[in-house]
Amino acid sequence: MKSKLVKKIFVLLAGILFCQPMLSLPLASAAWQPEISVLVTSNSSELSLTAVTKAVLQDADNKKIVQKLAAGQQIKFIIKDAKLTIAAKDKKIAGNVLELLPMDNNKALQIVKINGRDYRGSVRILVQNGKLKVLNVVPVEEYLRGVLPQEMPSEWNIEALKAQAVAARSFALRNRKRHIKDGYDICATTHCQSYLGKAGERSSTNQAVAVTRGEVLKYNGQLADTLFHTDSGGMTENSENVWGTKIPYLRAAKEVYTNTQPWEKNITLDDLKIVLSKHNQGVGDIRKIKLSPLTVGKSANDRTISGRVSYLEIAGNNGSKKITGNDFRNYLGLRSTLFQVSLRNNVCFISGFGWGHGLGLSQWGAKTLADVKKYDYRAILAHYYQGTELKKLY
Repeated sequence: MKSKLVKKIFVLLAGILFCQPMLSLPLASAAWQPEISVLVTSNSSELSLTAVTKAVLQDADNKKIVQKLAAGQQIKFIIKDAKLTIAAKDKKIAGNVLELLPMDNNKALQIVKINGRDYRGSVRILVQNGKLKVLNVVPVEEYLRGVLPQEMPSEWNIEALKAQAVAARSFALRNRKRHIKDGYDICATTHCQSYLGKAGERSSTNQAVAVTRGEVLKYNGQLADTLFHTDSGGMTENSENVWGTKIPYLRAAKEVYTNTQPWEKNITLDDLKIVLSKHNQGVGDIRKIKLSPLTVGKSANDRTISGRVSYLEIAGNNGSKKITGNDFRNYLGLRSTLFQVSLRNNVCFISGFGWGHGLGLSQWGAKTLADVKKYDYRAILAHYYQGTELKKLY
């Protein structure tokens, strides 16, 4: 009897001990959200920071306070003798990683100016190879407020904005460690997502972020890689036709309208010859370019399911080359691979539709689905990311 009683007491105590910490995990708090470090300035030798509220500058490694800043105080840094130096004091900092932490308890007032531009959250300064890298360390929802207006016009339909907010949040969290080897999570350019901090915020996009707070897309329980682009030209693309890897939820999807965002580019055959030679694709004097006619949504041997160029054949007096649509686009800086070509009077005339790689959400397409089809953001996301589930992560 005693042994059974002891066993019951042990089980009860173990349940209390092991379950209690779970109650205090961040996920249990409605206010919790992940943080993300964003590279906002790099390869610089000068930096200006201004604390909007009281703040402390500290060594990130040992947490030793380097300087306390009053509200509105500015501090300037330079690189001197390969060391981070406070300019006004000519004081060299021993560490290679500093943090500027706003001290106001009101998160809305935790703002720092980096070279005159407002950012929420805190700042981390890295010294690498004698140059400065400046990171904005910010909660994900506040980060998205600085992303959304840069990725989609703030005056667009709120349902399209909400779809973009979910896509941007899912992308950020899935790719949060993209640049971890360089000391930060994600960059502030189109390589990751365009980001301008608080200075870039707009009320409509802030609303779209707020009403979708914590919502992400998942596939088979994992965060989806929610790629997006400006305009598909009339039909999005299967992932394997762009990057060679089949992703089940990145499937070609038809748009309401086709032949959207038309564009043109012309290049002389002499200049095209030079471009091809630079990329080891030279064929001598160009005589012919073989490519089937373009019809959006119609495939061919040299075109994908959406009509994008898989490859084209260029023939010259020194032979011929088969060049992928992606390579040709990159060589010439074309807006998309949804194009056709013709040769006349020693000129290559290129015309096409769309803007971007064609994977995932088409931003103009999302706007049209919201405006014309009256889709809400859930339906828009289901259209572009097939088979995914909308989940509230926090």
